[in-house]
Amino acid sequence: MRKERASVLLALLLLSIALPASARGPWRASETNTRGWQLMTPEERIEHQSAIRGFSTLEECRAYQVKHHQLMEERARQRDMVLPSGGQDICVHLKPGPARP
Repeated sequence: MRKERASVLLALLLLSIALPASARGPWRASETNTRGWQLMTPEERIEHQSAIRGFSTLEECRAYQVKHHQLMEERARQRDMVLPSGGQDICVHLKPGPARP
């Protein structure tokens, strides 16, 4: 019984590693993928995450992204901070073409 349980747990672990990120659940905003995370309130972070999950077109996602980046740049300027550039494209899943992992 103990050996069977260990085998099942090992199989589940291997499956969880093999699954693509999109299959692991909805996108989550975090300090590693959200520009200006440190300048947002906890409530704003929740709203941001909800907004990103709710877009159905690339255009509305891009418009939100530009507005969000402008707001975070302004907050950073007010605090004499420089935000890192680059990072993950939060709208990539809305681009037409073949499915992305």
